[in-house]
Amino acid sequence: MAHVNPARDAVNLFPTAPWGGRVGGELIRKLDPRARTAWECACGPGMMAHGLQDYFDAVYLSDFVQYGRHRIFDFVRDPDDQAPFVADWIVTNPPFDHCEDFVRLAYRRARRGVAMLVRLAFLEGQERHALLYGECRYHAVAPFSERLPLVMGCWDPDQASAAAYAWFLWLKPGVGPRVRPPHPYVIDIAPGAKARLTRPSDLQFAAVRAAA
Repeated sequence: MAHVNPARDAVNLFPTAPWGGRVGGELIRKLDPRARTAWECACGPGMMAHGLQDYFDAVYLSDFVQYGRHRIFDFVRDPDDQAPFVADWIVTNPPFDHCEDFVRLAYRRARRGVAMLVRLAFLEGQERHALLYGECRYHAVAPFSERLPLVMGCWDPDQASAAAYAWFLWLKPGVGPRVRPPHPYVIDIAPGAKARLTRPSDLQFAAVRAAA
């Protein structure tokens, strides 16, 4: 039970603004209109999942830390047969130190596809190249033209950021267009996404902090 209710770990919690989750939902529905369910497997206090709910019939939430009303599941360490959900898509903002593990496991566990919100620098690295272009070949990358600020331990709607983030998307065999491009391609997330996809209900999360 040690992982069920540990102290809040602000170092690994960078909640995603709900509008950033909605961007991911839009991308998924464009690539896979048949997607119906999503599993947010590192949900934290639930900001991203709140945005994803606009695009799926059901959004399942889990995390290895108890932040709210979600299932406890360590996505990296707990075995497949203990997974609490099976979903069309697995969608999350994974801890950066475990991105590769999240990609591999999500690709294995998802029915139709995987979407990971990570730093654009995820494209770099010799070992990661083997993952992205071989073991789990990604389908597309969608960088934000306007910055998506991720703040340690909380979501601050007024925070600015210099870090570049992007959605990486994987389609399982048989999902998406019959004829796929020979190489992964770039999808533009045009400026104005924040204003277009922010909702008044998002503000309920502004005061939620890791140490609350």
